[in-house]
Amino acid sequence: MTDLEDRVIVVTGGARGIGGATAAVLAERGAQVVIGDLLEEAGTATAATIDAGGRGGAEFRRLDVTDPDGVARFAAAVLAAHGKVDGLMNNAGIVEDQSTFELDLEVWSRTLAVNLTGSFLCARELGRSMAATGGGAIVNVSSIAGISATHPEVHLAYDVSKAGVAQMTRSLAVEWVGHGIRVNAVAPGYTHTQILDEVGSADPQTMSDWLGQIPTGRLIEPPEIATVVAFLLSDDASAVNGHILAADAGYSIY
Repeated sequence: MTDLEDRVIVVTGGARGIGGATAAVLAERGAQVVIGDLLEEAGTATAATIDAGGRGGAEFRRLDVTDPDGVARFAAAVLAAHGKVDGLMNNAGIVEDQSTFELDLEVWSRTLAVNLTGSFLCARELGRSMAATGGGAIVNVSSIAGISATHPEVHLAYDVSKAGVAQMTRSLAVEWVGHGIRVNAVAPGYTHTQILDEVGSADPQTMSDWLGQIPTGRLIEPPEIATVVAFLLSDDASAVNGHILAADAGYSIY
């Protein structure tokens, strides 16, 4: 089990889903986790549950990743409270299916603002803190939709934003290696989250199509992604930098 004792790690979008599962795994392995999210009730509840049962601990701080000043205040508050930042999981994200012929500019702009610009803002501000305190590790959440075309769903803005996250990961890995900061990304496949449950309930055929494209024939569970993130944030991954790890149960090679 990867040891993260005494590490301070920020998880954006950590109120639920993959982010919530990752926050729990990181705390189980000894980290002090700071959950940043707009979902205050869910985030507070997740932090309280983790704090009561983990080796490490968890706390919630409200965060809008699209607000540059807010991200700067969030980073300053984390540094003031803990004296350092050792890791960041850039997980906050949104998706909206819409045919490109009907794609609304507002949907395009909002998706890129959250998924790509938000990841940049958090990496920049928290990366500054890491550089000032001896380095750290960042894991950005891309997607299989950012490295290959997916179907039958149609969400161009999401695909482009996640491809941007993948390239940002590579660029930052090269730029920041001299500051002792490793930057990697995980590209999850179809994962059992609230969003996919809603899609499956509304459109069973789409869910069936997805399962038919996954060699294992099942959705990935959030803790399966969380353990990958924990590895990339740990010293066990000291030789891994600038890598986009597809945690997709074989989808991308099927």
